[in-house]
Amino acid sequence: MQIHELKSIKKKTQRIGRSGKRGSYSGRGVKGQKSRSGRRIRPAERDLIIRLPKRRGFRNKPKEEVSTVFNLTRLASKLKSYVKGKDAVEVTRETLKVAGLVKKDFTGRVKILGTGEISFPVSVSGLQVSASAKAKIEKAGGNVK
Repeated sequence: MQIHELKSIKKKTQRIGRSGKRGSYSGRGVKGQKSRSGRRIRPAERDLIIRLPKRRGFRNKPKEEVSTVFNLTRLASKLKSYVKGKDAVEVTRETLKVAGLVKKDFTGRVKILGTGEISFPVSVSGLQVSASAKAKIEKAGGNVK
């Protein structure tokens, strides 16, 4: 027998899980959809699964209406430019949007609180007003509807 007559002995290997360096299952686990080739979970369903809380006692609570609150001080500083003589300044949702106190696309509740002072009369309509704010507005010569 000579060197050119030698043949190499090829050892047959298992071809299960043919990727990676981790042996027959290659980190896929045993059985099930996730271990098969070509498996695919659709993204929309995956997103829904991820969003579900994994805690006890979870309930889907209805969304609360967004509300914004601000004090008389802020109202007075923004509306000073609207004062004309002794007429009461009309304060409504639209007035607050123009003055920049609430965003133009705001649809929630608005409440005026009583911190601070107001020195000119205002007529508030269509807004929630605290008891102390109402007293201060009426003391300045305005009214709340």
